[in-house]
Parts: sequence; structure tokens; C-alpha cells
Amino acid sequence: MDYARQQRDPGRHLVGIGFVILVHVLVIWALLSGLGQGVIQIIKKPLNATIIEEIKLPPPPPPPPPPPPKKIIEPPKVQPPIDTYVPPPDVPVPTPAVAPPISAVTQVAPTQPHVIAPPAPPAPPAPPAAKPAVRRGIVKIAGDDPSYPREAIRSGVDKGRVVARLQIDEKGNVTEVNIIVSEPPRVFDKVVRAALETWKFKPEGEKYVGEVEINFSLKD
Repeated sequence: MDYARQQRDPGRHLVGIGFVILVHVLVIWALLSGLGQGVIQIIKKPLNATIIEEIKLPPPPPPPPPPPPKKIIEPPKVQPPIDTYVPPPDVPVPTPAVAPPISAVTQVAPTQPHVIAPPAPPAPPAPPAAKPAVRRGIVKIAGDDPSYPREAIRSGVDKGRVVARLQIDEKGNVTEVNIIVSEPPRVFDKVVRAALETWKFKPEGEKYVGEVEINFSLKD
């Protein structure tokens, strides 16, 4: 038989409901009859309560008294012995001998110690002679001589003179040429400048200014 169908059967539910109703009827009947009054009388009986007193313990004994302080016995003080002063024996004091008086005093001049004079310090070396601002008469050690220009020959110039100042470096090389005198003017300047730029002088380790004079003469 199907279990789900048994659960849906109304006859099974009616039997359970009837059983519950019967139980409730029996309880109500018991309360209405004398059985319910007996239960009430049992509840009304007085209840005896017993009070138990708390047992009090005796107080703890007081602490023992502290021990008496120990007595410190000081040793007897011993007084130091008293020294008895004994005076020293009398000693006779010797009488110093008195020197005879000096009748005459001879004065002697004190001698002065001989002092050796220290040697004189050496004289400082003489300072080097100041170099002139412009050196003249300098001699080249290398370089070309200026040639007579053809323009001067064509122009009939038979002589000339040029004075130039040279800027010379530490190695003796000419770094700059300045024409200060030119006779006749600007005729020999170009060849002089080109030649002097090739000149070399003795190196002196410093820069200086030199002056040279070059004379031109046209020979027959």
C-alpha cells in the first residue's frame, strides 16, 4: 500500500483527535472531583524553615612581641700615658773669636771678562741688474735675412732703414713684429716683417721685447 496515501487517509486523523479530547475530559473531571481538593490541601501545609547560624571562627592570635634590642657593651676607654717633660741639660755656649780690626783697605779694580764679538753676518748678494724694458743689440741664431724689394729698385730707391720691435716668447720665437721707423715709408716694411717672423733667438725662459735695426743699400 502506498505510504503517501496512508498519510492522506482522514480516518487516521480522526482517531488521534478523539484520543486527545478524551484525555482533556479526564483531567477536567479529576479537578472538579475531590482529587483536585486533596492536591490543594497538600500545598497549603506550612513549610518549616531551619536557619543555620554561621559558625564564627575564633580570632587569630596576636603576633609575638619583638625581641628586645641587644645591648652593645663598649670596651673601657684607656687613657694615653702622660709624658713628663724633662728639661735638657744646660750646655755652655762657646764664645766666637773676634778677628782683629783691619787698619787699611786696598781697593782693587775688578777685571772685566774678555768678550769675543760674534763674526759679522755675510753681506747679502747684490740684486741682479734690472733688465731693460726693450733690449737692443740682440742677435738671432736662426732665420732668413730680408731681401731688397724689386719695387724699390724700379722706383729708384737705393737705400733704406727700418727699426722694428719684436715680441719674443720663453722659447726664443718671434710672436709679433711692430715697425716703429721706416725710411722711406712703407717701402721695406713687407719684406722686413716677413723675414723677422722667421727669426729665432736664444731661449731665456721668459718673455721680453727686442729691438732690431735693418739697413738697406743697393749696390751697383
